[in-house]
Amino acid sequence: MATDYFGIQVPFLDMLGVKAELNDEGRPVVSVELRPELMNSYHVSHGGVIMTLLDVAMAMAARTSFQHKGGVMTVDMSMSFLRPATGRVVAQGRVLRGGRSLYFCEAEAQDASGQMIAKSLGTFMLRKEMHDGEGN
Repeated sequence: MATDYFGIQVPFLDMLGVKAELNDEGRPVVSVELRPELMNSYHVSHGGVIMTLLDVAMAMAARTSFQHKGGVMTVDMSMSFLRPATGRVVAQGRVLRGGRSLYFCEAEAQDASGQMIAKSLGTFMLRKEMHDGEGN
């Protein structure tokens, strides 16, 4: 059975082992336990895994902040990698500003010790409706 990511099933996130939850402030939090197959050649977090985690955290922030029932699509995303990580990585997203069709979001990822490992800004387009197989 596929994992429910705030109303959407994303097989890619299941494959990565991403877990989704809300924090005390009602903001989406996603996490992943870094396994050997998610590491790079230096045996630390692969940048693509971290970027995916931040993308999902921001997309879920856009969907949950205003109870949007449709999906969202990433329009633009910028990343800053601050340090490598091993073990568990947690990312939290939040909406900076939302409109009728575009949401501007940010997310931060931390390692198990609480050190920030990456930061991201993103723009997301709201979808009016979702069809099977669509959505972020």
